[in-house]
Amino acid sequence: MSDAAPPMLALIEGRLDRLGLTPEEACRQAGLPPDFLDRLAAGKVPPPRGQRLIRLAEALATSVSYLVGLDPDTPPPAELLEEDQASLGLLAGDEEALLRAYRRLDLPAKAAVVLILRTMAGPEPVPDAVPPKQLGRGRRPG
Repeated sequence: MSDAAPPMLALIEGRLDRLGLTPEEACRQAGLPPDFLDRLAAGKVPPPRGQRLIRLAEALATSVSYLVGLDPDTPPPAELLEEDQASLGLLAGDEEALLRAYRRLDLPAKAAVVLILRTMAGPEPVPDAVPPKQLGRGRRPG
């Protein structure tokens, strides 16, 4: 695994060695593609989160906190346990990339980005008004 790999990889390697597992075996047990750890080391996939992270920790007989570099007794941050929206098929790749970049911004920068996007997108469309029912149209009351 490369020197530029996420810190999580060194922890995973240590667990693999300790348990006598191959990366492929651990991935299979976690329900991940067999080459997942190689792709993670190459920077081709982001670190796992949500259920993927939980299952990987279980396959490595450790905690999520340990895998993300925290004290094993410390609860992991809630955002790491949330599912990645793209993995649920809810966002396109470019939308996911924008969201990840947006989440790294501080509050004033987020406000500026929202203002710029609203300006660029133009006014929000107003839904078509539903015409009132015209009872007795063409008939005279009587």
